[in-house]
Amino acid sequence: MSVGELSVGELVRRLGLPHPKVSNHLACLRWCGFIEARRDGRTIYNRIADTRVAAMLDLATSLLADNAEHVAACRRIEESEC
Repeated sequence: MSVGELSVGELVRRLGLPHPKVSNHLACLRWCGFIEARRDGRTIYNRIADTRVAAMLDLATSLLADNAEHVAACRRIEESEC
């Protein structure tokens, strides 16, 4: 699932989340060593820093694809139902 480098603006567009929220999450991911960033002028590009993260994302994507119908039908189970 490697997509190379993405700018914060591109991530905001793809995720449909507010810029501050994406930036905050990226800062945490950088601090944890999961992603790396590089600046090109005013644009910051982010990329996965550890191949294990990419492998984990590939596995999660595969699991979701294999169970797409069930995932789509899921609903939150109330605590009283557990």
